[in-house]
Amino acid sequence: MNPNPRQLTLLKVVQAQGSVTVEQLAETLGVTLQTVRRDVQRLADEELLIRFHGGVRVPSSTIENMAHQQRENLNAEGKYRIAQAVAAAVPNNCSLILNIGTTTEAIAKALMQHSGLQVITNNLNVASILSANAKSEVIVVGGVVRGRDRGIVGEAAVDFIRQFKVDIAVIGISGIEADGSLRDYDYREVKVAQTIMSHAREVWLAADNSKFNRPAMVEVATLSQIDRLFTDAPPPDPFPALLTDALVQYDVAVPA
Repeated sequence: MNPNPRQLTLLKVVQAQGSVTVEQLAETLGVTLQTVRRDVQRLADEELLIRFHGGVRVPSSTIENMAHQQRENLNAEGKYRIAQAVAAAVPNNCSLILNIGTTTEAIAKALMQHSGLQVITNNLNVASILSANAKSEVIVVGGVVRGRDRGIVGEAAVDFIRQFKVDIAVIGISGIEADGSLRDYDYREVKVAQTIMSHAREVWLAADNSKFNRPAMVEVATLSQIDRLFTDAPPPDPFPALLTDALVQYDVAVPA
């Protein structure tokens, strides 16, 4: 297709922000919701954009994740709401593991007022944020540091985490597919995430709505291995039924 000037502008807006709601696009472009929906459908049909519940995002590869800065901007408002909901559920004086991801980094910011936390992390961004909280302690996992997002991966990280058993593991994920599998891109990161899950008494998944039906190459786990899901919009079909069957409690952090 040859996008018209309005559709080209729409593409640029989505590419700049990573993820945008239909309402935001209509306001930015100064057109009706119906016009935006038609444009989005046309661009999605050409695989230039990916639609999700209430919005649109840039396409993603099944073998490579987006850049850290782009992921940080992707649905930032939804991640903020998820982070506030997770922080409200985390009690003081407990042990946590936070893994790699921009959502867990948002959660770290939301935990700054907690006290008595023992936080283990393989995310140097999380460690940098929470180390400013004098009322809690941060333990950094050893291993290989990925320059693109400051995540720590590899066998040394796996061996380090095996020493611990924490109250709650709070994990992010790159995609949740319609078969109920949780997926990511880097098999080294996946090995660490699997170890984190097996060394926690409860596993909480924090995933914004763009992660549903998003493909990725490596399977981390299934929904049945999760105790609780925090997201920012009602999950689309077939996920409510999958979550119910897997006995997963899910919390939707709706806008205030």
